[in-house]
Amino acid sequence: MRQVLLLIAGLAGFLCSTANAGADIAGAGSTFAAPLYAKWADAYRKSGGDKVTYRAVGSTEGIKAIIANQVDFAGSDEPLTDVDLLKNGLLQFPAITGGVVPVVNIPDIRPGQLTLSGKVLGDIYLGKIVNWNAPAIAALNPGLKLPDLAIAVVRRQDGSGTTRIWTHYLAQVNADWKGTVGEGSAVHWPRGLGGLGNEGVATFVHYVPGAIGYVAWDFTKRNHLAYVAMKNAAGATVEPEPRTFQAAAASADWSGAYDQFLTNEPASDAWPVVGATYVLLRADSGKPERSDATLKFLDWIYENGNQAAIALDYIPLPAQALTEIRERLHAQVRVGSTNTNDDR
Repeated sequence: MRQVLLLIAGLAGFLCSTANAGADIAGAGSTFAAPLYAKWADAYRKSGGDKVTYRAVGSTEGIKAIIANQVDFAGSDEPLTDVDLLKNGLLQFPAITGGVVPVVNIPDIRPGQLTLSGKVLGDIYLGKIVNWNAPAIAALNPGLKLPDLAIAVVRRQDGSGTTRIWTHYLAQVNADWKGTVGEGSAVHWPRGLGGLGNEGVATFVHYVPGAIGYVAWDFTKRNHLAYVAMKNAAGATVEPEPRTFQAAAASADWSGAYDQFLTNEPASDAWPVVGATYVLLRADSGKPERSDATLKFLDWIYENGNQAAIALDYIPLPAQALTEIRERLHAQVRVGSTNTNDDR
């Protein structure tokens, strides 16, 4: 118990010291976006910017940290409502979009060889389908030899924006899921092994025979997992790749509200589980120097971050949206008496 208390105290001290030391910038939250924040941070430092640290603790913990003013920004895959933003003095901007992918560990099944539908995925996570050679799965995969192997469901243990995207999709395509479990960053799971972060889910799937889980696309590639092809809203079979992510994201209108979900989009080549990840920061942190440093980093992301995003198969926001976001960012973040619009 003493070791646990020391660990908690050390973590709290790390958050506070990181957010208050020098001009270094501290972020925390979404594991979905963590690979990209790491790449952005490295490129920003090499360009002459401040050091940026980002802790992949999940969207829910990231939101808690920014509300408590323990970090300079948070990453979240679940957009907050206008009411919650106003209540907590927060600003919210979309950063990037990307795909969430079902992955499996089934003997002799290669990436993209197995096809599932949203209805079947919901029934698997509900526990209505418990074996890989079940008739509903076989009907989607004629000619594919499916093993008599129990399905090991893997899901997130922590509060997660990736879970919000995933459960939002399942609620759209499976009526039983919508009626019994619903959607959210944390839900009452009917079954499954809980992994911490996208990395935890990917690790479980990698090592547990018969496993199925959901992770961001980058974690699928990094862990060499067998991804599943999907039946989309148009009835077409699609595989996860930048082209199908882009087809889903193309319908988004960022000129209005920023809280968009991009699941089950109607385009014939759209990947069905796509979502945006958001950056949250305080309108007034009470620390002008730190707010200025954070603003410069985020402004750099919106001006220079697309190349890194594309390299990791995320989908950048449209140019017009990026321009509007940068204008709002500079207009709404309070950094003291200096008008940062003249600093760009």
